Amino acid sequence: MLVGYARVSSTGQSLDIQHEALTDAGCEKMFAEKVSGRSTHDREGLARAIDFVREGDTLVVTRLDRLARSVGDLHRIIEKLTEKKVAFRCLNQSGVDTDSSTGRLMLAILGAVAAFENDIRLERQREGIAKAKVEGKYKGRKPTVDVTRVKTLRDDGLGPSQIAKTMGIGRASVYRALAA
Repeated sequence: MLVGYARVSSTGQSLDIQHEALTDAGCEKMFAEKVSGRSTHDREGLARAIDFVREGDTLVVTRLDRLARSVGDLHRIIEKLTEKKVAFRCLNQSGVDTDSSTGRLMLAILGAVAAFENDIRLERQREGIAKAKVEGKYKGRKPTVDVTRVKTLRDDGLGPSQIAKTMGIGRASVYRALAA
């Protein structure tokens, strides 16, 4: 049985194109989710797909980056599938499969390239943030804790636990605010 897995990174994105491609490829069962692919943690759709597939099945994705963003995650997923004697196929990167040694080689190479691209993207993002900070355009995330109120409550005689409860924040946040 061909089992499809589709993923987009945010709720504003559509799964329609992937769903259509997987259906056209002959997938009889589909799993999909809208969640970041940075790691396999919190990816319930992927977990259900891996749990569902049985020996002789093939897990199909449209693109390799829909399955994993790091080489480590990719290898762990492929290892789980291999242990279950389940094949893997990628539609848009032909030759990427676990059915042949060439396919497995291509899988490893493309996984490394995807990880490299992700590293470059993160590096560019960090450079952009650093430049924006120098230009005074980047202020970071808006504070979520009112430091003045924390200090006022402390001056009124409340302890960190009481301040946290009163403000609906964690005690660690109270300590950080008091240290600021």
